[in-house]
Amino acid sequence: MKVTAEKNEKVANMIFASIYPLYLNRLEKNGRTKEELHKVIEWLTGFDQDALQALIDEKATFGTFFQKAKINPNAHLIKGVVCGYRIEEIEDEFELYRQCRRMEKLIDELARGRKMEKILREEKSSSK
Repeated sequence: MKVTAEKNEKVANMIFASIYPLYLNRLEKNGRTKEELHKVIEWLTGFDQDALQALIDEKATFGTFFQKAKINPNAHLIKGVVCGYRIEEIEDEFELYRQCRRMEKLIDELARGRKMEKILREEKSSSK
């Protein structure tokens, strides 16, 4: 599927605090914890517990959320399909949408029981 400017705008205006409980619910139903959710969000965005809570309290939009984020340099290693969109094929002009889908992919992997070391992608070093 192709991302449209309208779709990108809609996601940019969604309130992170309204979606966060859905992420948490899904993970807890699958035996994962709030701490694990925060760990993957922090890995992707750089937001620690306090920064994340501040964004939730101020009802930040996804636009603001990702504007303030310091995206992990290995985020490009997150690949695959989420909600019908292949992450690596989302155009650069829709960077915000791509980041949202990357975060959803990490949460999806967590919910499916993938090991944290695999979720928090690291570049393969050639010295091994």
